[in-house]
Amino acid sequence: MMKGKDLITAQEWSLEDLEKVLRVAGEMKADRFGNKYANVLSRKTFLMLFYNPSLRTRESFECAATELGGHAQFLEPKSMRLKSATAAGEEIRDGAAVMSRYGGGIGIRILEDAISEYGEGERVLRGYARYADVPVISMAHDKYHPCQALADVMGLREHMGSLQGKKMLIMWSSGHLVRSWCSVQSTLLLALRMGMNVTLAHPPRYDLDPEVMEQGKRNAEQAGSTFEIASDLNAAEGADVVYSRNWMSPYRYEHGKETEVVMALEHRDWICDERLMAQTNDAYFIHPMPMERGFEATDGVVDSKRSIIYDIAENRLHVQKAVMALTMR
Repeated sequence: MMKGKDLITAQEWSLEDLEKVLRVAGEMKADRFGNKYANVLSRKTFLMLFYNPSLRTRESFECAATELGGHAQFLEPKSMRLKSATAAGEEIRDGAAVMSRYGGGIGIRILEDAISEYGEGERVLRGYARYADVPVISMAHDKYHPCQALADVMGLREHMGSLQGKKMLIMWSSGHLVRSWCSVQSTLLLALRMGMNVTLAHPPRYDLDPEVMEQGKRNAEQAGSTFEIASDLNAAEGADVVYSRNWMSPYRYEHGKETEVVMALEHRDWICDERLMAQTNDAYFIHPMPMERGFEATDGVVDSKRSIIYDIAENRLHVQKAVMALTMR
């Protein structure tokens, strides 16, 4: 049973449950405005706490609730009397209990600019999950972005079929956006569980969460896949998928965003361009967006026929509909 189940990270869900989400998402996409799922969330409200702004996440969750016959309510914690490190207010245990009496599910988006240290966003999510009587869904937090990972896998399967044995290059790229690790870490873990051979490439000082890296090794071992870490872009050779993304260093909370940008721009050669893609096995290009063109990837790559970024962005809607239907119905 998936009813009432929290989605903090896909790593905590069985492959059977994840496959069910992907199957239902596929059905919903094929018959988007049909009647089968039109009233699954009739008269139910999905309460969305946005500590950080969003384009795809807010729109996709609101559309998802509407298409399932329910409603999504946008909430900004800064306009609510919630307790924080610097202000008195309502504690998570009380807020979660009250929200459970109102809504059929709670979504939370809390990323690097809303927290003071890595792990704080994860603690907020798990705090709500502990005290809420309705499912809590991560809409992206500092450690994981499970819905993005599901959308990535769904999109890759649509274009490639089976992912078993296919090579994915996840590469750091230069830029100004200094984003959290959540999307990269979630897709890395799920791709390995799906049998993909993953190479993570980044320059010095851009390591990801060591615990997630260890989990990645275990995922690879269990799935019979491989997980390698490289320090140069020769790792693109033979890749079937290239995932380019600018992410922060582990020191972001110590020295601030401005210093991170200066550091990142020292590595302008770390970009997904036509020369890099020429080393691959005619690879597909993916990116969770928003994307900084000219830094993370060139226009030629982003707008090529092998770029499936918009298909994946659309799939956010479908996998979220499936997650909401299966956990909130």
